[in-house]
Amino acid sequence: MERTGDAEGADGTDEAAGDAELLDRPLPEGVRRKVVALVADAFGDLTVAELPPQLRQYARFTPSRRAKFAGNAMASALATHSLFRQRIAERVRETQAELAEAVEAGSPPAAADPLDVAAAAYVLRPEGWVKLVAAAGEEVQRARAERMDEEAARELRKLRKELAEAQGAARTEGERARTELDAARKEADVLHRKLRSAVSDVRRGEAALRKLTAELESVRNAAAVEKAAADSEMRRVKARLAETESALEASRRAAREGRSVEDMRVRLLLDTVLDAAQGLRRELALPPAAQHPADLVDAVEPGRMTPKDVASRALSDTDPALLDQLLALPQAHLVVDGYNVTKTGYPTMPLEKQRLRLLGGLAVLAAQTGAEMTCVFDGAELAAPVLLAPPRGVRVLFSRPGQTADELIRRLVRAEPAGRPVVVVSSDREVADGVARAGARPVASALLLKRLART
Repeated sequence: MERTGDAEGADGTDEAAGDAELLDRPLPEGVRRKVVALVADAFGDLTVAELPPQLRQYARFTPSRRAKFAGNAMASALATHSLFRQRIAERVRETQAELAEAVEAGSPPAAADPLDVAAAAYVLRPEGWVKLVAAAGEEVQRARAERMDEEAARELRKLRKELAEAQGAARTEGERARTELDAARKEADVLHRKLRSAVSDVRRGEAALRKLTAELESVRNAAAVEKAAADSEMRRVKARLAETESALEASRRAAREGRSVEDMRVRLLLDTVLDAAQGLRRELALPPAAQHPADLVDAVEPGRMTPKDVASRALSDTDPALLDQLLALPQAHLVVDGYNVTKTGYPTMPLEKQRLRLLGGLAVLAAQTGAEMTCVFDGAELAAPVLLAPPRGVRVLFSRPGQTADELIRRLVRAEPAGRPVVVVSSDREVADGVARAGARPVASALLLKRLART
């Protein structure tokens, strides 16, 4: 109590002395943080009435929150309110008695932290406290400078090490780059030589190509001229062949008719002899002559019709009824160019399905008309033997290797006896003309397709 009374009695002197010693610069930041921490710790032991007005709102805060939110206010109150500073100084004397006594005695411990010494001197305000605060600030700055120097030295050593490593890496990379550059130059030289050789080869090749193109064009022109000449010669040969076939057929017919007339003449003479010699007739058992030469002359007898007679009726060539009339002739034979019909009616189907569809329609037509029917297919389009069971009433034939279906159709027509109604279904003009010269009646494939569509 006596110490407190002495302090209070000496308050005016201390304040005067304190006022005489003033800082000529702001508190160092480290000293200020220490002072704020001291005030924040001693804050809770004071009543609200003992607190300056600006600090009363922080009375319920924890020391850490006071230091965080009321640091500036506490530092300002500590500098302007002497009573508040005295209360804080008493708290420091209680909590840090040895340091406070040493500071007030003017001999702070050498081992003490300069910041703690400066903070205690700022709060306690002993004689010479400004020097202590300034010395602490200088010490802090010196320590900071030393730390910065040490950090700078470490950073410098690190940078020198990195620089040495970078220089070594740069030298290594430079050597590698020079090696690669030398290799690239050598490779470029080789590629340039190859390129020049390739360009030379390309130029020679282009020249050879131009020469070959010119020769090919010349050969094509010559081939076109030769082909035109060959086509013209082939047409002449075909015409001559047709004329020859016609002449040969006429000569054969004349020979047959000649032989038949001579046979009939001999038969008539023999009948005359037989009439005179009945005994010989009975012995030989010869019947009387039933034919005469006039009976063998090719003509149409009353009541009989030929395919040409049917064609003369008032029916269009595209009317399916025309085909019915042709097939109604006695012993009519229908010869069908198979692929010509199927590729006209359903060309998108596979060949196997084309054949089956056509043969199915022909089987129905054969059952309806009773006519003989032969369907001819081109054997050149077969990759393997066809496994096919021909339907009832339809004969199925394939042309032999090296022979076309058109040739097989003409052979079938020539094999028929003169006078038999033969109808050939094909849209091929060459086939139609050939069978017409042989005595058959050609009809278009579309006519058969229309007739089959009605079945």
